[in-house]
Amino acid sequence: MRREPERPTVTDDAGGDDRIELALDLLAHLEEDELGLPEVVDRIETVTTDPTATRTILDEAEKRGLVEREGGRIRTRSGGTFVRFESQVVTKEGEFTCRRCGSGLSTGHFIRFDSGELGPFGSSCIRKVTGRE
Repeated sequence: MRREPERPTVTDDAGGDDRIELALDLLAHLEEDELGLPEVVDRIETVTTDPTATRTILDEAEKRGLVEREGGRIRTRSGGTFVRFESQVVTKEGEFTCRRCGSGLSTGHFIRFDSGELGPFGSSCIRKVTGRE
């Protein structure tokens, strides 16, 4: 049986470059065509709450062509990818705190990107973060 290589899991605000790449992966997988800046920041804050890092992430996303900023709106690139729940979202049993809402969880949902794993999230927050709700 082939094991997948270990991926870093972002569980706090450590690891500057890792969290920037992870947030960029998250932005590249947004399903909505357009979001307000507060909604995009809400998603970025699942990776980091550092305002400087948030600005860096938004600037880098624009430089890489992942998003376009216009006023208080963020447009995602057309033809973007999305999170595949069947293969990119894994669940783990344990004692977790949701990265988005802070609720206690016995089952954590984690998103696997090339740059690492993001989570844990509760069942409704995982849908919110990925744009399914």
